[in-house]
Amino acid sequence: MPPERLQLDEDRLVWIMGSSRSGSTWLLRMLCELDDAVGIDDPHLGHHLGVWRPIPLAWAVAAERPEPTTLLDVKREKQGYLFNERYEETWRPLLRELILGRFAAQAGERSGPVFVKEPGSQAAGLILSLFPGSRLVFLLRDGRDVVDSWLAAYQDGSWAQEEGAFPLAPEGREAFIRWQASVWAHRTREVAHAFGRHDPARRVLVRYEDLLGEPALHLSRICEAIGKAPDHERLAAIADKHDIAAVPDTAKGEARAIRAAEPGGWRRRLTPREQRIAMEELAQTLVSFGYPIREDRAQRLSAA
Repeated sequence: MPPERLQLDEDRLVWIMGSSRSGSTWLLRMLCELDDAVGIDDPHLGHHLGVWRPIPLAWAVAAERPEPTTLLDVKREKQGYLFNERYEETWRPLLRELILGRFAAQAGERSGPVFVKEPGSQAAGLILSLFPGSRLVFLLRDGRDVVDSWLAAYQDGSWAQEEGAFPLAPEGREAFIRWQASVWAHRTREVAHAFGRHDPARRVLVRYEDLLGEPALHLSRICEAIGKAPDHERLAAIADKHDIAAVPDTAKGEARAIRAAEPGGWRRRLTPREQRIAMEELAQTLVSFGYPIREDRAQRLSAA
């Protein structure tokens, strides 16, 4: 006989969305210090619901520059596709029930907020449409630093090899940079679109660069967005406990999950050619979120 199913109120759900390599693990660890909080680290819902099309290999072999999208977008009108628009009244409530049931099992008897760090944020629109009463933390980081961080993750001996990464061949760097830059831009636009449609009282945008400088302040903003009165003294203690600057040098570095937490490090680590390749994919989205790029180029993009 199956065990009794626990219930989970969607008001307790707090999604952390944006891009991988944006400090989301660090943020999740701090938020899990809140009373009776639950942390769900990388369920990868978005990678199942928003499978990339074309596949990443296309950025190395395509005759023309690919535009990233997802299988959901390509197949939504196909008769046999599981998440077909025609049958959404059938599958949407079932998918919602599946997700809530799975998270309830992990939350157990705890009654606090359930923070879900979702790396596959390209499916933000679908996920949030299933849970309009949930909360959203949009964690935003400069895409150039995100690309640089992913390059470090795909080196020999990296922490990411345990999760399926592999040493990147030198001749593959440029295609990898273009792919990761495209992913950042697409995900960021998708989360921004979903953020714009979500209840303003249940959402907050946090820039990684600001969080790094004043973590207690932005933890307070998150508490307000999730309906919890911020305890400023407690939040300051949490920020101090998880201060990245206090992490021993032996526990961070190029091949580790924690590198240097240094905004703008891409300028030193990407070659001028690699920077140009990344900017071909990133520039328009960087400008739209106020990240500085070369002044003349920024003016042209703003006028476009």
